[in-house]
Amino acid sequence: MAKVLLTGGSGFIAAHILDQLLAAGHSVVTTVRSAAKAAKIREAYLSQVASGDLVVAIVPELSRADAFDDLIKQTPGLEVVLHTASPFHFNFTDPQTALVDPAVTGTTSILHAISKYAPTVRRVVVTSSFAAILDEARTTDPATVFSEASWNPVTLADIHRSPATAYRLSKTLAERAAWDFVRDQGDKINFDLVTINPPMVFGPLAHPEHVGELERVNTSNQRVANLLRGGWKQEGGVPDVGVAWIWVDARDVAAAHVKAGLEVPETGGKRLFVTAGKYSNAELARIVRKHFPEYAELLPGEEALAAGEIPPEEKRYRYDNSATDKLLGIKYRSFEESIVDTVKSLKKIGA
Repeated sequence: MAKVLLTGGSGFIAAHILDQLLAAGHSVVTTVRSAAKAAKIREAYLSQVASGDLVVAIVPELSRADAFDDLIKQTPGLEVVLHTASPFHFNFTDPQTALVDPAVTGTTSILHAISKYAPTVRRVVVTSSFAAILDEARTTDPATVFSEASWNPVTLADIHRSPATAYRLSKTLAERAAWDFVRDQGDKINFDLVTINPPMVFGPLAHPEHVGELERVNTSNQRVANLLRGGWKQEGGVPDVGVAWIWVDARDVAAAHVKAGLEVPETGGKRLFVTAGKYSNAELARIVRKHFPEYAELLPGEEALAAGEIPPEEKRYRYDNSATDKLLGIKYRSFEESIVDTVKSLKKIGA
């Protein structure tokens, strides 16, 4: 079993990674940004904390260049680092300080710390995003095929185009900084790099009690919560699915991190584009209606669902993640299973 550092352990995806790492018997050090979040994780894993298999550390500010130095100095024997900590929200006034700086500096700071203080680390896995793959100008082009080799051409000049563009910029710059670091360091470092690039991520909350209330759920599941509370019906229609009409379950993204970090050596030096395929907001609403009749009065009618379908084939890009699937061999959960499990978890906090 390995000793693993997992950053951002209270995050939506990271919480599932933590579950899977501990279930497999690994020793984990995980970071959070506050004492309150640390207390919740310790409470959920009392036996692992007592045995020393789980240590929860506080790293309050990701945008500091030395954010992880002290922790890594004080944690000997690390073998694998899974870096998931990065902001994903649209509640900001300055995208540079709210998204870009913590994403980029958080990534480069942990790589610098590993290179200086953790010679035993053999692999680093960074959570990136489909946001770093897609090109906004080509999302309606059926001749475009996005794959592991594709890069978003967004630059800092585009930061104020929209909140979504600012988020995509943060993920793109952070991932590029990681690959640039490994390239520039060459033989000076003992670890290789893997990045995980999921699109829209749905799925249940690993620990709904840690979230506490619907207003605090992760960004992707906010649309499910809004549907369950009657928001789509009140707004007079189903939201446009946008350009990210491919998806994956959080538990499968977590499995990709664990496989890439600890189980599949061949992933070293690779970008992994994990997706279960297409979804639509119309399908989401139909699944909820089918499995949860108690919400029927809060859901939009069938006549309102057309706006939530994905674009026709002649007006949408294509994608190819076959290289990733060949490496990881993940059997992805269905959208129906994912949404049913998501709703069940949201019901526990008031949906």
